[in-house]
Amino acid sequence: MASGSANPDTTDIDAGILDRMIEIRRHLHRNPELSNREANTQRYLRQMLVDQGIADIRDVAGFGLAVDIVGTGKPSNRKLAIRADIDALPIEEESGVEFASMNPGVMHACGHDAHASMAFAVAAHLHQSRDDFGGTVRLFFQPAEEDEPSGGKRVVEEGLLDDIDAAICVHVDPYTPTGKIAVSSGPYTLACDTFDVFVTGSAAHAAKPYEGIDAIAVACAMVGELQKIVSREIDPYDPLVISVTGINGGNAYNVIAGKVTLKGTIRSGSDATRERAWRRVRAILEAIATAHGASVQLDIHKGEPGVVNDVEMTELIVASAKACIGVDNVLSTPGWTIADDFGYYSEKCPSVYFRLGIRNEAVGSVFPLHHARFRVDEAALKVGAATLVSAATSFLSMHREN
Repeated sequence: MASGSANPDTTDIDAGILDRMIEIRRHLHRNPELSNREANTQRYLRQMLVDQGIADIRDVAGFGLAVDIVGTGKPSNRKLAIRADIDALPIEEESGVEFASMNPGVMHACGHDAHASMAFAVAAHLHQSRDDFGGTVRLFFQPAEEDEPSGGKRVVEEGLLDDIDAAICVHVDPYTPTGKIAVSSGPYTLACDTFDVFVTGSAAHAAKPYEGIDAIAVACAMVGELQKIVSREIDPYDPLVISVTGINGGNAYNVIAGKVTLKGTIRSGSDATRERAWRRVRAILEAIATAHGASVQLDIHKGEPGVVNDVEMTELIVASAKACIGVDNVLSTPGWTIADDFGYYSEKCPSVYFRLGIRNEAVGSVFPLHHARFRVDEAALKVGAATLVSAATSFLSMHREN
C-alpha cells in the first residue's frame, strides 16, 4: 500500500477469507457480464457463498443474490443492508492485467468485481463470527447497476428493503489515494436520466444541399446549443451535467442525410434542476428544428435518483473507518457527479455511500472509472471489507429507537 494507508493488521478478517476475496475478484474480472445478463456471475457467487457454509441465499432482481447473515450472540431486531453491484460495461479492456477480461468487448471498468468480492469477504467473516453479534446483515449482490431495467429499483420493488433499518454501499475511487476512505453527509451522487433525439430533415444530393434539409447540420447545431444550458443558464454551485454521448446519421458520401439520431444523459443534483433541464432540452431542440425547417422527437427516460447520505449513517462510517485505518486516512470529501442506483436504497431508508481509495501509481491504478485501462489496487480491498464489517457490527449493537 501507499504511504499513510492502512496496515494489514488493522482488520481481524481471516487471512484465508481475504485471499479468497482476491481470487473471486480476479475470476469476476476475467468473466465479466453485462447488465441483466449476469447468470454465470450469479451462479459463481452462489457457489462461493455455499462453500463458506452460508445457506440463506436467495435469487433477487433477476440475476442477483441476497444473503442474510443472522447474528446469534445477543438479542437484536436490527437489520442492515449492504449493497454490492456485479455487472460490467461494454468496453474492450486494455488494462494489461494478467486476469484481463476473456469476454470480448466487456470489462469490469467500474470496479463492481471489487465490490462483489468485498461483500463476499464481509458475508464470510460475519457468518464465521455470528456468535459475536446480534441482528441481521442482508448483503445484496445486485445486478444491473449500469443499465436499465435497474437492479436497484427492482430490489426496492420486490420489497427487499421493507424490513431494513439502514443501508450501506462502498464504491472504489481512483481519485483518492489507495486505502483511504472518503465520505460526507448530504447529496452524494447525481440523479441520472437518458434521452434519445430523432431529427428528421430531407435527403438530397450532396452536390445540391439546398434541395434538402441537412439533418446532420441540424443535429450539430443542437449539440452546440445544449451545452449552453449548463454554461449559461445554471448556477455553477447547482450540479448539472448534460452530455451528448452518441450521434448517428448518413450512410453515403454523396447523399445529404435526411435523418439523424442523438443520445445522451442528464445528471442533476436537485429535483428542481432536473425538471428545468428537461424543459430546456426540449425547448432548445424544438426551436432549432423549427429554425431549420426540420422536425424533432425527444424521448427522455427518467433514471435513478441521486444518493443522499444520512448524517448518522455517515458518522457511523467515519467512526468505523477511523477505527480500522486511523484518523488521518478518513477524508471528508464532497460527492461526485456520477450516478448510482443505490439512490433507490437511499430513498427507502437511511443510507450511506462511501468511497474507497484505490489510486496507486506504483501498480498503474490511475485511470478513471469507465476507462479501458482502469485498474483496481487490490491492496485497498481489505480496508473496504474491514470498514463494512466494523460499521455493520457497530450498527447492529445500537438500540433501535423505533
